[in-house]
Amino acid sequence: MNKFVPVLLCRKAISRSGLQHLGPAQNPFPSMSNGPAKEVRNTVDWSESAVNGDHLWLETNCSGDLCYLGEETCLVKIAKSAPRRKCAACKIVVHTACIEELDKINFRCKPTFRESNTRCLRDQNVLRHHWVHRRRQEGKCKQCGKSFPQKFFHSKEIVAISCSWCKQAFHNKVTCFMLHQIEEPCSLGAHAGVIVPPSWIIKVRKPQSSFKNSTRRKKRTSFKRRASKKGTDLLPQESKWRPFMLKPLPSPLMKPVLVFVNPKSGGNQGTKLLQMFMWILNPRQVFDLSQGGPKEALELYRKVPNLRILACGGDGTVGWILSALDELQMHPPPPVAVLPLGTGNDLARTLNWGGGYTDDPVSKILCQVEDGIVVQLDRWNLQLERSVVQPEDGTQKLPLNVFNNYFSLGFDAHVTLEFHESREANPEKFNSRFRNKMFYAGAAFSDFLQRSSRDLSKHVRVVVSANLLKALSDEAKTSKTHAFLLFHLMVLCCKQCDGTDLTAKIQELKFQCIVFLNIPRYCAGTMPWGNTGDHRDFEPQRHDDGCIEVIGFTMASLAALQVGGHGERLHQCREALICTFKTLPVQVDGEPCRLAPSTLRISLRNQANMLQKCKRRTSVPLLNDPHSVPERLRLRVNRIGLQEYENMQFDKEQLRHICEFPPEMRCSHQHHLIGAKRVYRL
Repeated sequence: MNKFVPVLLCRKAISRSGLQHLGPAQNPFPSMSNGPAKEVRNTVDWSESAVNGDHLWLETNCSGDLCYLGEETCLVKIAKSAPRRKCAACKIVVHTACIEELDKINFRCKPTFRESNTRCLRDQNVLRHHWVHRRRQEGKCKQCGKSFPQKFFHSKEIVAISCSWCKQAFHNKVTCFMLHQIEEPCSLGAHAGVIVPPSWIIKVRKPQSSFKNSTRRKKRTSFKRRASKKGTDLLPQESKWRPFMLKPLPSPLMKPVLVFVNPKSGGNQGTKLLQMFMWILNPRQVFDLSQGGPKEALELYRKVPNLRILACGGDGTVGWILSALDELQMHPPPPVAVLPLGTGNDLARTLNWGGGYTDDPVSKILCQVEDGIVVQLDRWNLQLERSVVQPEDGTQKLPLNVFNNYFSLGFDAHVTLEFHESREANPEKFNSRFRNKMFYAGAAFSDFLQRSSRDLSKHVRVVVSANLLKALSDEAKTSKTHAFLLFHLMVLCCKQCDGTDLTAKIQELKFQCIVFLNIPRYCAGTMPWGNTGDHRDFEPQRHDDGCIEVIGFTMASLAALQVGGHGERLHQCREALICTFKTLPVQVDGEPCRLAPSTLRISLRNQANMLQKCKRRTSVPLLNDPHSVPERLRLRVNRIGLQEYENMQFDKEQLRHICEFPPEMRCSHQHHLIGAKRVYRL
């Protein structure tokens, strides 16, 4: 009889840690079921039928993980090659055929929301640990401080019990893990400040209309329906009903992070990051941008105080999120951090997030987002006016009407256009950042030999100032000038940029590329504006000064960029207008197209809140780097005499018991160790 006690206790612990309070208790002993099979989900369910504690099953082929049910309950004990799935939120592995048996022992995943019909709100605000049995565990026991045993072969023994929320782990022993810890509240661990608690996310019941309610509703809304052209029988609350809502509890210590991942960026890195963020955070604060974009998630989280956004993707992903924030008109807009997964990642380099993701721990990235500094980023409008001349080829619509990084014409846009056309034709060949850069280099060399952009200066005629733009706009309003006449009026007017004529210089130097640059970085990390130093005509480049830099490139200056050179500085302006008379390749934040003859106006749109990484890895100073902020460290210091230290024969365990703890002391980063010893007599 005694040999069955550990099995019953094991199943009891599994049931107690599997959110048994969320639903009726199930039979702990599995049995075959003839009912309909339950849907196996691999994404978060935001519908009305969402069930709290549902696992997020992903296919896995890892041979080192055994079925979570164990030998006695597992249905496929003999079949070694049976398909298995792994939960992204709690990291348990089961056979696909054993998923139904997992439901029968009532082991559910960690809760991600709460029901709205709960009576005791206090219990819902208290989050308990989600204990999971582990046959393999890294790190050390929270209780005894000893490491978990690491076995090279399959281990059927449960060596640890860990919480999938706070990540605390204990040995599977009575001396380490106590029964009272099952019902203890969870602190959410080291990332409690960025995790959205399940108590904030509420599943709302759909309002049910009855005869009495409909009668009252008709009396209250009769006047509104008469005044409205399109009457409706639904109340505003019903017409805008959504299955989930957020009720955050404001706290100055919390900075919840909303994570957007673009799985198409960075090869397969986006998919892996999506799973890692779901493991550390609440899966309902992690969103896949390929499943509908960022707008719905931002609408749901718009009332969360101190919200921060982490965009995992390229610069285009960041622009997508910033445009959604503009559309929703969130005030104040949450700051956006960047985890670079694209090819160039110039905006991420400017904000000190690096040129690409290098498999850094997700835990470290979340700490950097939490400690990031809020800075401003200028955003620019691109207004296009079609030419009356009918083009033979090319489009009359830009891929983007707003840019954050740069807008360019000529050589670089032609190379980018070739890359995009080749990637659309063969997407399987462009799943690596290194391959993408190699293709860019090959396309640039080929275009250099063909000299396809050598006549750019002959077809770009006008760049005008803000004052001239206003004068032309007034002239068009007063005289009702036709677009054709207005276009030629712009050509005949003084070609200026904030009062400086640029066209003559563009034609004189025969630039093959013209860039309107908003940030210091360009073309995968180069700095085309360079360091102005003591140059009196130009100010140091910033991304928050409301000015845009105009730079011209020849083929020689483009090649010199890779070795620290810079382009020809033309001007720093606040508005500009460009007229083209031929179909030319252009690019807006890396999105290229062949633009038909047209007129483009560049003007300041707004400023977005961005997060700048506090510390950088390189020692090269950047123009926009903030002053370094010292980190606060709390260290535990033990005091012991030299004689006692030698008597204990350097035994760490005995020294730990007899040492003394001096009182807490605070010191600056410039404080010397000798001074601290004198103050506290160490």
